[in-house]
Amino acid sequence: MKLSDRYLKIVQWSEEDGCYVGRCPGLMLGGVHGMDEVEVYRELTEVIDEWLKIYAEEGLPLPTFTTNKSYSGRFQLRISPELHEQLTIYALRDGDSLNSYVTKQLEKAVKK
Repeated sequence: MKLSDRYLKIVQWSEEDGCYVGRCPGLMLGGVHGMDEVEVYRELTEVIDEWLKIYAEEGLPLPTFTTNKSYSGRFQLRISPELHEQLTIYALRDGDSLNSYVTKQLEKAVKK
């Protein structure tokens, strides 16, 4: 396993850019762009290796690995009191708890 395998790599089509964009959240800003998905992924892995080399050469601590993480299923979200009230009303209207209602809404948003 290479060190770069410990970092999440995302390649997806961008309507805004009109091409594939490859990113490595948590390690580097920006991304790799191109019209061929496989080529963008290949270039992304090369760029990640270059970033890791720079970290090593400069003696910088590596960012936290972004693959093989376990998640508790909990996170805290701060919202305005007005939004909290509105979401609670929608949940009650649908006969759900606030937690269940918000979970369903997030699942819908992620599937888009």
